[in-house]
Amino acid sequence: MRIAALCLGAALAVGAIMPAAADVLITSDTGGMIGDYVSRWQRVRQSGERVVIDGTCLSACTIVVGMIPRDRLCATRNAALGFHAAWLPDQTGRRVTSPVATRALWGLYPGSVRRWIAQRGGLTPNMLMMRGRDLAGVVQPCDGAVRRVASAPRRAAAPQARSYRRATRAIATPAVAEAAMAR
Repeated sequence: MRIAALCLGAALAVGAIMPAAADVLITSDTGGMIGDYVSRWQRVRQSGERVVIDGTCLSACTIVVGMIPRDRLCATRNAALGFHAAWLPDQTGRRVTSPVATRALWGLYPGSVRRWIAQRGGLTPNMLMMRGRDLAGVVQPCDGAVRRVASAPRRAAAPQARSYRRATRAIATPAVAEAAMAR
């Protein structure tokens, strides 16, 4: 009896520290072009895949919260979303805020995210980090979603989670932003 209790306790402890099941795992994504992310998250949404944020999701990556249904998106305790205004490089390579691309980005966020950003001064060149309780108000915590994810049938075509890691590249063009807005 005592051994069974110890085994059960060890199994529960292991289950508590294992990440949630996912088809797409975001661990360290620094963002990029808005249009690329619109395409990526549209494909994921249409595929029915589950997304777990288990690290940083910055810049254009954050549109995941507006494009993936809430019941297929969760965030671990390690998760953080980073928001800022979209930018373009000028002739010298310096970052210049793009109002058109920023409006496109803004339009892709759900109301709860827009309110949170607005309460902190809006989208500016400075990064706004959302984590902890604020994040849990927008994206369900994975520990609450693990049971649903674990009980859902896994597709044989996706035995391992795809992980999106990106090098720093946050360039958006007005044409990409307009295409995202036309979505």
